[in-house]
Amino acid sequence: MAIEAIKGVKTLAELASEYQVHPNQISDWKKQLLSNAPDLFASGKKKQAQTEEELTAPLYEEIGRLKMDVKWLEKKL
Repeated sequence: MAIEAIKGVKTLAELASEYQVHPNQISDWKKQLLSNAPDLFASGKKKQAQTEEELTAPLYEEIGRLKMDVKWLEKKL
C-alpha cells in the first residue's frame, strides 16, 4: 500500500477504503518507506549474498568428499 501511495495513482482515501485501513496509517507507512528505502534494499542484497554463500559452501565440501571417494574406489578396483 505504501508503494501505491507513493505512486499517487489513487488518493489516500481511495486506498484506505479499498484496503479498509485508516488514511493516517497509510501516510505513516509511506513516510517510513521513503525514509528507510535505501536501507531496505541495500540490506536485502547483503542478506541474499550471505545466504547464497552459506548454501554453496557445504555443497562444495560434499563435492570434494565425493571426488575423494571416487578416487579411493578407483584405486581399490
